[in-house]
Amino acid sequence: MTSNPHSSSTIHAAADDRPDRFATLTFEREMAAPLSVLWQAWTAPAARAVWAAPTPDVTVKFLEADTKVGGREVSVCKVEGQPDIRCEGGWLELQPAVCSVNYEVISSEGVNQSAALVTADFLGTGERSRIVVTVQLSSLTDDMEAGYRQGFSAGLDNLAGAAERTMVLQRVIQAPRNLVWGAWMNPETLPRWWGPDGFSCRTKRIDLRADGEWVFDMIAPDGTVFPNHHLYAEVRPEERIGYTLLWGENGPKHADAWASFEDQDGATKVTLGMVFSTAAEFQEAKGFGAMELGLQTLGKLGRFVASQ
Repeated sequence: MTSNPHSSSTIHAAADDRPDRFATLTFEREMAAPLSVLWQAWTAPAARAVWAAPTPDVTVKFLEADTKVGGREVSVCKVEGQPDIRCEGGWLELQPAVCSVNYEVISSEGVNQSAALVTADFLGTGERSRIVVTVQLSSLTDDMEAGYRQGFSAGLDNLAGAAERTMVLQRVIQAPRNLVWGAWMNPETLPRWWGPDGFSCRTKRIDLRADGEWVFDMIAPDGTVFPNHHLYAEVRPEERIGYTLLWGENGPKHADAWASFEDQDGATKVTLGMVFSTAAEFQEAKGFGAMELGLQTLGKLGRFVASQ
């Protein structure tokens, strides 16, 4: 066998001229939120949409989001005057409140710019938690390391802020998922059980579909009226809904919310999450007992389904 006397020097010269394509990046954040809340903020599509944009001048639109092993997530980042950035990924592992693994491919104008494997580890006790994110990056065009460092650092700062104003309520309903979903997403039945003990609903308009709305008043036992407006962004039958909460019809937003439904040995685990618009609104809600009142609402759902 003969060899090309120029091949070795040519390869070394090309390697010396090319930026390092591979990098391993690690990010850590601690936050004043329980581990279960941090997990929901990291994985729930409605919550991810809140903190995904690294800076205010970036708009992130989710085209697809399916948080399960084998599920895909596709988003587009837009910055005025610049080409759109597309992020397409998929979930490889999801161990609740322990770890997640996903891949992502970044492209612009049809050209793949990078591929990465993202591993997130979760730790926490009591009211504090920590996330450690490891990114194994392969730059396919230009060196993407600086952009990844900036983007992930800013995104995790946003995540910490969102998690610290997120409220998560869970309850296991002793009924199959299709019955629980039917009670929630039926315009005739939802107003019959929605709200804490002693509250009733007075509906003005209700359309429980993606891009639909529910305009209604919550009426307290003492007759106090609380105007509400829910705007539905996502409806995945028997899996989850994502919606925005407004203070009254077309009023200011006070939370981004979601409800998810999971099979659990013939019963249904319902998770209701809310990312409040400000830390002050979150603290105010906690102060007047929103968690207890929310759990009462889920309790009413359980009793309603059992009575049918």
